[in-house]
Amino acid sequence: MHTRNSAALATPHVGGRLAVGLFIFTLLAFVAESQLTQYVQTNLGYRQPFFLFYLVHSSFAIIFPLHLLYLLATTNYTAVSLLKGLAFAISNHLEPGQKSRGFQFPRAKFIRLVLGLTVGITCPALLWFLAISLASVSDVTAIWNTNAFFAYLLSVKLFKLQWEPRRLLAVVLATLGTIAVVYGSSISPADGQMGADGVLSSTSIPFKPTAPLVGNLLTLVASFGYGLYQVLYKIYAALPSDPEVTSELLYEQIPEEDELDPVTTNAVSTASDMVYPLPFGFHPNILTSMLGLSTCLLLWIPIPFLHWSGAEIFKLPPNIATVFAISGIALSGVVFNAGFMVLLGVWGPIIVSVGNLLTIVLVLISDVIFGGGTEVLTVWSLLGSGVIVLAFGVLAYDMFTKRL
Repeated sequence: MHTRNSAALATPHVGGRLAVGLFIFTLLAFVAESQLTQYVQTNLGYRQPFFLFYLVHSSFAIIFPLHLLYLLATTNYTAVSLLKGLAFAISNHLEPGQKSRGFQFPRAKFIRLVLGLTVGITCPALLWFLAISLASVSDVTAIWNTNAFFAYLLSVKLFKLQWEPRRLLAVVLATLGTIAVVYGSSISPADGQMGADGVLSSTSIPFKPTAPLVGNLLTLVASFGYGLYQVLYKIYAALPSDPEVTSELLYEQIPEEDELDPVTTNAVSTASDMVYPLPFGFHPNILTSMLGLSTCLLLWIPIPFLHWSGAEIFKLPPNIATVFAISGIALSGVVFNAGFMVLLGVWGPIIVSVGNLLTIVLVLISDVIFGGGTEVLTVWSLLGSGVIVLAFGVLAYDMFTKRL
């Protein structure tokens, strides 16, 4: 397995406009997924958290074929050259030192990596699907995004970094902001009345959290697991550097003459050979698709057992509206998770996870627009959201200025 030094792992790379644009779409996709999931499980009454999880995560399998088709349609690369370059990049990452000619693809290591990633992302995601049917979407989103702080703490521990006062202050501020959002909304006098004058009141039943404490605790456990997943992904799954980032670096170590390789010395090799370095996002998208395929092949097994035990009685969506809503969840889930894994390799776990804190504010805004209007707002939710955004700004400024 390719290893990198702690400083390289912990340093974020801006990655250009493409990465920033992808970040914005990723945030919006998470908000859409959160709202649609709660709408399906509460307003439409289709409470099948594990089945929804299975459908959404299985849909990840489509992202790599779509990316491959896009490259074939917009570039002169062939499918063979792209796949050869991808195979070489994975091989060189899992078993460093291989040359482009005659390399052996490490199937066993790759399968173990995919299974490990599947377990790592399945447990937190499943807890999230369970929690969002028990607690309010704003609360779940707020607690879920504490994975930013777990990612920071774990990064310091695993990367053996030094504690920095400014980052610690930002972590404390964001934690206080999260507490303000969670407990401020829980004492809102408008709880349970958001459907009275809201946009959805004419077509749906109001949502009142059935077990907010349980939902919040499940989300907290999921948040820690997700923070750990992000750090481990950066260490073991992400390539040493992103192609777009590599092209922006002003300095690159010159290899010894006998280490030169015809493929690695060119920015992109000829289409008849292999494409290397890989196009932006190509490697994380194959991992995302493999996660989807692994989920589809393995995680249907619990469904009949859940049905027989009565824990989750299986039933198909009752109407076309539910089908379209679930399709929206799947589509937004694909965009969020694919974008997240691309950015995780470019920016690293800290900047990506703290950036996702902005979803708290976006979800709160969407609650106002599509939910209970201004009735869902409290002084605590506004104050907490403001503090969280401030904390994100501090961390982002700190990390990006260190890169410049």
